Amino acid sequence: MRTYTAPLRDMSFVIDEWLGAPSDWASMPKFSELDAGTAAQVLEEAARFARGRLAPLNASGDLEGARFSDGAVRMPEGFAAAYRDYAAGGWPGLAAEPEEGGQGLPQLLNVAWIEMLAAANHAWLMSPGLSHGAAECLREHGSPWLKAQYLDKLVSGECLSSMCLTEAQAGSDLGLIAAKAVPADTRQEAEPAYRITGTKIFITGGDHDLTPNIVHLVLARLPDAPAGSRGLSLFLVPKRRESAAQPEMNAVTCQGIEKKMGPKASPTCTMQFDGALGWMVGQPHRGLQAMFVMMNAARLQVAMQGLGHAESATQCAIAYAADRRQSRAVGSAAHAGQPSRADAIILLPAIRRALLDLHCVAEGARMVGYWLAHCLDLAAAAPESGRREEAALLASLLTPVAKASFTEAGFQSASKAMQVLGGYGYMHEFGVEQTLRDSRVSMIYEGTNEVQAVDFVVRKTIADSGKGLNRLLDVVRKEAEAATCDETRRVAQQLLRLCDQTAAAAAALIAESEPDPELSYRVAGDFLAMVDILLHTFAWARAFRIARPLADSPFYARKCETARYFFAYRLGDFDYRRSLVERGRANVLPHVNPA
Repeated sequence: MRTYTAPLRDMSFVIDEWLGAPSDWASMPKFSELDAGTAAQVLEEAARFARGRLAPLNASGDLEGARFSDGAVRMPEGFAAAYRDYAAGGWPGLAAEPEEGGQGLPQLLNVAWIEMLAAANHAWLMSPGLSHGAAECLREHGSPWLKAQYLDKLVSGECLSSMCLTEAQAGSDLGLIAAKAVPADTRQEAEPAYRITGTKIFITGGDHDLTPNIVHLVLARLPDAPAGSRGLSLFLVPKRRESAAQPEMNAVTCQGIEKKMGPKASPTCTMQFDGALGWMVGQPHRGLQAMFVMMNAARLQVAMQGLGHAESATQCAIAYAADRRQSRAVGSAAHAGQPSRADAIILLPAIRRALLDLHCVAEGARMVGYWLAHCLDLAAAAPESGRREEAALLASLLTPVAKASFTEAGFQSASKAMQVLGGYGYMHEFGVEQTLRDSRVSMIYEGTNEVQAVDFVVRKTIADSGKGLNRLLDVVRKEAEAATCDETRRVAQQLLRLCDQTAAAAAALIAESEPDPELSYRVAGDFLAMVDILLHTFAWARAFRIARPLADSPFYARKCETARYFFAYRLGDFDYRRSLVERGRANVLPHVNPA
């Protein structure tokens, strides 16, 4: 049952038809030579690597796990060889600039690639997964010397990276970080250096044997730093000082790895910095500004992990339900006077509904997630400044929603798939229990989902008086205006209702947040969920409008059936979440007595 096949047909539907990305690429000098056929070939090769090289290592890597011995981390059997093939194939630089050794392809193709990696082998993805964000951070904020030393190595995969934020007393509140940085008494390199001292915990890929060098991006405080998050600076601290006259190990060590729920093959390290030599990235006391470039890239990747988990769980549940024969389905031949026989459980109404739910979630998230990635491409390369600005705004709004909602969906999809498999779902060899364990952490790291909700409501909605959200709603309303027949017009009416109710809820939060400062925090999770359901409704409305005229084809017929199921069943979630926002407006939460 442990198989994964990338959903290339649905990916091409979203990229080519739902987004119309190839026509946008043609208008962007950066991507003008890329067409749908070439993009499809890239994804086919990616799918072949994910299925052939990574998926077979998923179960064995989980059972073996990462190991810490003699002060070093050893990855499971086959992981290092797979990474060498990954780097040799140029995959680390898929979306990096050609002048840096990358392939210069759109972020849209990169997130489709990340979805495949996460679905095939989440744990393996974790170690190379941060390098794209590290390269973005260095590209935007690194000095010319730092970029010359490390950027091409990150793009080629010659070295990997980690993100060192968390300390024992400083989780989501980075203002409590205590790691120190002092000017170093060495000028062996062309750039002023610093000595970094402190302990960082929960560091993904802090040590491993995939590459000889690891670039750590570390938040720390200079001696004159003000208190709180405004006093943080960002430093690049390599495991090996290869820029020195003689390459040597830096004063950064792994103290151990965590024993955790999952993903067990990904080392979660405690890192000790004992006067390690590092170089500043960006400006003094403005480390968070530089780090957020990497963090936003990581949040998009984590969102796609959620989609990968949902897709993997969906495939497993469907394969099992089609094969498992147990009950006689209502309306089957056995109930029409034919000899009694056991039908596949995929015919049972309860199982059909569970599988349709799984389809709705995975395919809806793919549409929204790929739209977010395409917005990033437009923000970077669209020829019109107005379109670049709008795309950047939409990407900023969509990122926290995608991170929070997709990761929640990945975990819930794994749980629902486990229910479809019954007792077999609880067994390791069927894969779903590993997906359930592995997916849970995605709701926690790179900013918990509660942090994402607060970011969306407080910083992205209330802070600008709802202007950005209203712009998003305008885009959604345009889809309603595109309805072309009675059935799609009925869908459009539902979509417009959700827009109006979302706008009204946002206006009430903006008006009431000043007299009730706790309000926005009280309802943030439910408001974000409202917007997520609105986005999925928008996604399925467009998919239905595209697919309905082509319903003679099996692919489009199934797309229409899934869309109809979404509108009939899933929209009730919006009204439920809206009612919770209303209750949150009317009721103050009591304090909880720890005794």
